[in-house]
Amino acid sequence: MRRKKMARWFMALAALALIIHIAPIFIPSPSVPRQTAEAPKPAPLEERKLKLASLQNDMDKTAMLCHAECRKQMTKAIAFTGNDQKRRAYIRTMMKEHPHMEYMSWQDNTGSKPYGALPAGMSDHVEQAKVAVKKGKEYHSGTLKLKSGARYMVLATPDRKHPGHGLVGVVKQHILDQVEQHQLRNLRLVPYPHETKYKTKAVEPGTLHRTEVHTGEDNGDASHYHTNEVVVRFHQNPNPQHIQQIRKEINADHVHKLGYTFVFRSKSMKTEELIHYFKKNYDPHYVEPHYFYMTNWKMKAEQQEIQPIIPNDALYSQYQWNLPSIETEKGWNVERGTNEIVVAVLDTGVQADHPDLKGQLMEGINIVDKNAKPDDDVGHGTHVSGIIAAVVNNGEGVAGLSWYNKVLPVKVLDASGAGTTYSVAEGIIWATDHGAKVINMSLGNYASAEFLHDAIKYAYDHDVVLVAASGNDNTDRPGYPAAYPEVFAVAATDTNGQRASFSNYGDYIDVAAPGASIASTYPGSQYAALSGTSMASPHVAALAALIRSKNPELTNKEVMQLMRDTSTDLGAVGKDTSFGYGQIDVVRALSAAVGGLQPEAKGSPAPGASRFLLGDITRLIRQKLNEWTGLYSQ
Repeated sequence: MRRKKMARWFMALAALALIIHIAPIFIPSPSVPRQTAEAPKPAPLEERKLKLASLQNDMDKTAMLCHAECRKQMTKAIAFTGNDQKRRAYIRTMMKEHPHMEYMSWQDNTGSKPYGALPAGMSDHVEQAKVAVKKGKEYHSGTLKLKSGARYMVLATPDRKHPGHGLVGVVKQHILDQVEQHQLRNLRLVPYPHETKYKTKAVEPGTLHRTEVHTGEDNGDASHYHTNEVVVRFHQNPNPQHIQQIRKEINADHVHKLGYTFVFRSKSMKTEELIHYFKKNYDPHYVEPHYFYMTNWKMKAEQQEIQPIIPNDALYSQYQWNLPSIETEKGWNVERGTNEIVVAVLDTGVQADHPDLKGQLMEGINIVDKNAKPDDDVGHGTHVSGIIAAVVNNGEGVAGLSWYNKVLPVKVLDASGAGTTYSVAEGIIWATDHGAKVINMSLGNYASAEFLHDAIKYAYDHDVVLVAASGNDNTDRPGYPAAYPEVFAVAATDTNGQRASFSNYGDYIDVAAPGASIASTYPGSQYAALSGTSMASPHVAALAALIRSKNPELTNKEVMQLMRDTSTDLGAVGKDTSFGYGQIDVVRALSAAVGGLQPEAKGSPAPGASRFLLGDITRLIRQKLNEWTGLYSQ
């Protein structure tokens, strides 16, 4: 009888052990609210309303960033009270480094000392600011829009130690126009790119079927390509004589080779004709349109013991909601990066002399114009780079997610914010060959190009972690390069931990990261708030760099899986189309990178769920079996 009882217990425990291997046991935490079903996609008019609200929020926050940074710079100038020579030198240097600060006037008991030219229409506000200084009060006019369309603000910062002394400034807020125009395109509120200007055609993704793009909403169902170019990969590369023959037959004015692939541009033949020509005469491995890509800028016990690091960057506490929301402050006590792990940013370039990126940039390349430096003529690349690597704890501007990982700028997008398959592919290969261990691609299209995929595979096979933005069209249509299996796809969340209204979604999404009104560096030594999955993607790229800094032995595949496994589950339980495996968690990922934290299996009931680990239960079973075996032996 006793033997049968022991046998039944043994069988039950064996069955339990099998169940444990299949499904971990969870103790849900009732205190964590969660969304149990994925929200439906809003109607086009509602979606446009939400995107316009995001745009206005970005502009409002950018205006506040501009005011905060200018006020700080003016306060520094006031500190030189009593040393007129140093103060004058500082003000001149400040205006040179910040050309949007067009006019300054030092006020003291002797009168006014102006610097620069006073813009027309600003006199009344400047006089009000001077009165405020005399009274020892600050002054902020808010954004002033002139009849010409130009935006300005007038500030006054008094010297608290010397009554009647202070600095009055007039700041041009051209950055608001730039953010507005950029985000209209980035959030796909307007058709983009302009077909006539760029000689492109809009087609249904994956086909050459013509489609019309009249509104920003139409962008979600369209891809764009050059109307007179094709990308060809031959089974056997043609020799120079064959190339000359092809040039003549297609009336080519441009032939370029990258690796095993050629780009042909014809003076007279359209893309469809070129595709037919190459298929008929050469039966290539593939021939496809030359697509355009555009910006997408739109706790365990051991965790609780990790103390957060709060940086002193001037704009951090008030404007950078994004970093605390993904436990970056605690993560910095586990790892802050190393300059041996390089992050390549394939984008519009970067402002090389931005004061908050000083010492953070490597010498990159301009793929668009090989004779020029990778300078940023859009703003997108500088913003993305700052999210990754803006200098932390320097008392200036914003903080990047990484303290010490370097950014390698690779300019693959032109002044319009668009680039070709060829430029992006060449940028990926160049970055890989020049030591990048992580590549961020805040860009995309809805067409899968084999040419680009070949470059992606090249980087992946060389152990590079590739991260890409999913897109800003609020669609489940897969965007590329994000949807390639070798690429880590990122969706965007807002300040409430919900999927951002513009963020693309789908089965290919790996994780989500903050992407709404993200404060970062901007050309002109300024700061701007932008929304988009383009802003979410560099959070993940920076985390990948930190993980590789902590544990350089991890492969790219292991880094990607670790970020999935340590993410905080949001939305429907387990992996879903809105958030993938969840929102990244910096401290969990970095702790797990060295085995200090057991990653949670996906599908946990709640972000705060506690879990019995398999090893603990296995040890318990063995202990009981040993006890019962001992009883039986006696």
